Amino acid sequence: MRNILNQLEGDKAIWAVVALLALFSFLPVYSASSNLVYVVGSGTPTGYLLKHGLLLFLGFGIIYGVHKIPMRYFKGLSIIAMPVVLGLLIYTLAQGTTIDGANASRWISLPLVGISFQTSTLAAVVLMIYTARYLSKIKDREIKFSETLLPLWLPVFVVIMLILPANFSTAAILFAMVLMLCFLGGYPMKYLLGIVGAGLVALTLFVLLAKALPGVFPNRVDTWISRVESFWDGTDSEGDYQIEKAKIAIATGGLVGNGAGKSVMKNFLPQSSSDFIFAIIIEEYGLVGGLTLLFFYLLLLFRIVVVANANESVFGRLLVIGVGLPIVFQALINMAVAVELFPVTGQTLPLISSGGTSIWMTCLAIGIVLSASRKVAAQPAESGENKEEHPLEILSGQL
Repeated sequence: MRNILNQLEGDKAIWAVVALLALFSFLPVYSASSNLVYVVGSGTPTGYLLKHGLLLFLGFGIIYGVHKIPMRYFKGLSIIAMPVVLGLLIYTLAQGTTIDGANASRWISLPLVGISFQTSTLAAVVLMIYTARYLSKIKDREIKFSETLLPLWLPVFVVIMLILPANFSTAAILFAMVLMLCFLGGYPMKYLLGIVGAGLVALTLFVLLAKALPGVFPNRVDTWISRVESFWDGTDSEGDYQIEKAKIAIATGGLVGNGAGKSVMKNFLPQSSSDFIFAIIIEEYGLVGGLTLLFFYLLLLFRIVVVANANESVFGRLLVIGVGLPIVFQALINMAVAVELFPVTGQTLPLISSGGTSIWMTCLAIGIVLSASRKVAAQPAESGENKEEHPLEILSGQL
C-alpha cells in the first residue's frame, strides 16, 4: 500500500477528497439502481453497482495516467484535440437519436465495447485547456478584439453551437466558464460584454429559427422553454414532476435521514441514480449527509484555488481554474436543481452519479489539476531555459 501511495503525486488533499467521494458514491448508486431495474426491466442492483465500480476503476486509471503527464504538454495536446472533438460533435449531432421528432442526441456508441460516449463532456475539457493556452500566450500583449476573434472566439462559438441543439445546459455552463476564465486571464471586460451580447443574439436567433422551422432544424427548444416556464409558473411538466418528487425526498430525509437504502422516492424519480441522486442522498442520510457532501465539494474547490495560486506559470493557473472549477460548479448546479433553485438541467453530480462519460471526463479534469500540482524539481520552467523543447510545446508555441 505504501508503494502505491508513493506513486500518487500532486495535491494529496485532492486525492483524498476524490477518493472519499468515489467510495461514498457506491451507497446511493446501489440504493437508487433498484429504480433502474424496475424502469429498464433488466439487470440487478448488484450488476449496476459492479458497472459503477468498473467505471470508477477506469476513471482512477485516467487520473493516474493523466497526472503523470507534464503540465506543459497539454498546450500542444489541446491544439491536436480541438479538430478531433469538433469532428465528434458534428458526427454526434448528425447521427443522433430522435425524441418526439427532435434531434436530442448527446451520445455516440463506441465500437466493439458498446459503451455510450457523451462527446460534449470531452469537448468542454478540451475547450477549457485550449482557452487557457491562448490566454497565457497573449497575457503580456495589448489585446485587440480583432486579433482574438478567429483563434479564440471562433472555436468557442463553434463548439458551443454544436452542443446547443441537444444540450442547452451544458452549452450555457461551458460558455459561462469560458467567460469566467477569460475574465481571470485579463481579457478586457468591454470585449467580454460584447461577446455576451453576441451570444444572447445568437441564442435568440437559434430559438426563433427552431420555432419557425421545427422539422428542418432539429432541436430541444420546446423542452427548454417548458422547463423554464414550469420553474417560474409552477405548471405541470415532466421536470416539475421530478422536482416535486425530489422535494418530497428531501423533506422526508429530515436531519439525519431514513438510513442507507431506505429511500422511497427512488422508486418514483426517473433519474434517481443520476440527475436527482442528491435528493436520494438527503432522504437516506438527511441534512447532515447533504451538508457533508457539500463540504467536500467546497473543500475540493478550496484545494483547486490553492493549486492554481501556487502555480508559477500563467498557463498553469488558468489551466487549473479552467478544468477544475467546472467540476464544483456542476455539483452546485445539480444540488440547486434538486432543491428547486434552478430549473431541471440534466447535469449529474460529479463522482457520485452513475454514468460512464461524466465520470471519465471528471477524472480527466482532476488528473490535469493533479498534474499541475506536482512538485517535480526536474520539471523545466515555462520560460524554456535549460530545456529541450518537446514537439507538443513547439506546436503550441507556433500556433
